[in-house]
Amino acid sequence: MATHFPVETILSGCKQCHKPLGFEFSFAFQPIVDDQVHCVFGYEALVRGCQGQGASEVLSKINDGNRYVFDQACRVKAIQLASELQLDKMLSINFLPNAVYEPAHCIRSTLDAAEQFAFPTERLMFEITESEYVADVKHMTRIFSEYKAQGFTTALDDFGAGHAGLNLLASFVPDIIKIDMELVRGIDSNPVKQSIARGVVQICNDLGIRVLAEGLETAEEVAFYQDLGVSLMQGYYFAKPGFEYLPAVMK
Repeated sequence: MATHFPVETILSGCKQCHKPLGFEFSFAFQPIVDDQVHCVFGYEALVRGCQGQGASEVLSKINDGNRYVFDQACRVKAIQLASELQLDKMLSINFLPNAVYEPAHCIRSTLDAAEQFAFPTERLMFEITESEYVADVKHMTRIFSEYKAQGFTTALDDFGAGHAGLNLLASFVPDIIKIDMELVRGIDSNPVKQSIARGVVQICNDLGIRVLAEGLETAEEVAFYQDLGVSLMQGYYFAKPGFEYLPAVMK
């Protein structure tokens, strides 16, 4: 079990984090598998309460006043736990684009945490969820450009479920696109979803983007994406998230 401490102590050196967050949180980890080479590609850090409460309970406490310090604390806490668990694969961290006011400055605590906890920065992947509205696409582009310059892997989560859709790809090209689970669930028997998925995969292949199918629960769903040449996969079919531990892949 990981050691808990008030998150305001994590960012004591950050001048922008002068207001205490006022609550603690932790993470569960879910494996991402690379089906092509039959190994674990990495683990996604999923925010949880300190007793394993769901993400919604934690995220309900976020507002405009604490969004920045929460986003910063999430990065540091995820890296700390990954280091304690001796994670030697990719660590995927979700971030809040609307909390990043200046990309180069806001990444400072991430780099400091990676150094403090001896976690290689080349194993860090940052996901932005497409379902969070991004008013300034140019700002989002600057964030991704800075992250790529730092050597981080970039990913667009929940692709197909959000506000910008394919228009977002016209502004920036991430390393990985995670197909939203609504395009995964029952796709083996849904011709419309199949057609959309084929189109998304083809676009990603043309742009040199790796595709990750998330939310996989059945062998039939897995087989469909295998036939499309998608190798990165995530979902209960392989493993449920492990609260403060790295679960083994079941399949």
